[in-house]
Amino acid sequence: MPLVDIDIAGVVSDSRRVQPGDLFVAFKGGSFDGHQFIPQAIERGAVVVIGEESGIQSTVSYLQVENSRRALAYLSAAFYGNPARQLTMIGVTGTDGKTTTTNLIFKILLAQGLKAGMISTVNAVIGDQVLDTGFHVTTPDAPDIQRLLALMVQKGLTHAVIETTSHGWAQYRVDACEFDIAVITNITHEHINDHGSFENYKSAKARLFSSLHETVDKPQVRQRLAILNRDDASYEYLLPLVSDIHVSYGFNQHADVRVANVKHYQSGLTFLVQGPGFEFPVQSRLIGNFNVSNCLAAISTTILGVGVDAQSVQEGISSLSAVPGRMERIDQGQDFIAIVDFAHTPNALRCALETARSLTAGRVISVFGSAGLRDKQKRYLMSETSIQLADYTILTAEDPRIESLESILSEMAVGAESKGGIEGVNYWRVPDRGEAIQFAITLAQPGDVVIACGKGHEQSMCFGNVEYPWDDRVAMRACLCAHLGIDGPSVPRLPTSK
Repeated sequence: MPLVDIDIAGVVSDSRRVQPGDLFVAFKGGSFDGHQFIPQAIERGAVVVIGEESGIQSTVSYLQVENSRRALAYLSAAFYGNPARQLTMIGVTGTDGKTTTTNLIFKILLAQGLKAGMISTVNAVIGDQVLDTGFHVTTPDAPDIQRLLALMVQKGLTHAVIETTSHGWAQYRVDACEFDIAVITNITHEHINDHGSFENYKSAKARLFSSLHETVDKPQVRQRLAILNRDDASYEYLLPLVSDIHVSYGFNQHADVRVANVKHYQSGLTFLVQGPGFEFPVQSRLIGNFNVSNCLAAISTTILGVGVDAQSVQEGISSLSAVPGRMERIDQGQDFIAIVDFAHTPNALRCALETARSLTAGRVISVFGSAGLRDKQKRYLMSETSIQLADYTILTAEDPRIESLESILSEMAVGAESKGGIEGVNYWRVPDRGEAIQFAITLAQPGDVVIACGKGHEQSMCFGNVEYPWDDRVAMRACLCAHLGIDGPSVPRLPTSK
């Protein structure tokens, strides 16, 4: 059918969510082809269809485009009135630390009195609303992002902090977000299976920085700026993309924003931050050197990118007690430390275990798994890391999906034994994650640290194609209560539970 003026009620890419009057965008995914669902979308009431294939026979207007995913992003933005153009947009990406950095920036902006919203992989915060962003770690789809940004504009917000994943960039979900400030935490080994190579993974992350040159001019924006980590290999990789509009941060003394006099405590950390025209002390309730780096990224962003004052930085950072599932302490009165952390990459696990080690003169007991249908090399690398840095290692389930959990654990065991792991002595395979956490707790002595890594804030675990309710924090609390003989929650049940 020829194109005509048509009123559009919504923009969707899932034929099951089509409502009468919607525009349906068809694209090819890893295991599906949306073009096959065009008849169903029309049957449900779609009045316009966008796709990449030619020769589509449609009873409604059909428009062929080169890239359906990118078209979806810009169509969604247009449908919601291009909300990003009315906001100062701050994008945060990286392998590890993005959620914490996003939260730190958000807290600092609020302390300054700015009307800011946040979209992270944990949740979205818009005014007094806290909204769920879905299962597992990902960037919401383009229509959802634009809807949330439009809600921010509707509520009178002026700044938006968006955590962006490599999938979000590779799948064009955050195109049309018109970012003004781009922040990197680091780029380490992750998502190789999804992107095909480490170079492709880096390239996806880099799109945030190249997008700065495409952002429309906004009268309300102070300046466009890239915030780079001078301590990370990503610095040299990203620098050519933003050489004229960047500042750097880090422990490196050549960084624009530097740190001195770092002191660590069980209850947090302190340091002195130095930058162009400023120097002041910072106190945080977060722990670990990696959180010093996250704080520096947030400070660089807010002072040099937004123009926030030092007092607001201090207040904002000190106000963040914890990020859900990020080095989160679980205390039921036990005589050892119990922690839940999202660390699911070799680098993040290393940072988590090093931090755990700094908290105790006793032993570190780690519990973690490695996801199915994901980068298999991590299985060896993470096990090697744990054997090197923890006293006891318990290998367990983490979203095996359609892979054999037994096979995953066997591959992890190879990595453990390559670094001196002896099964039954310093490492164990416990397939059920609840039993694994319980076993770790039985090993703990006064002053030890038990740390469960990989799931963090997530609310489900995938076996086969089914998401089962699961929360490491609930499981840890339940196991602690059982250990202490006090009332508490029940451990969520999984297909591996006896």
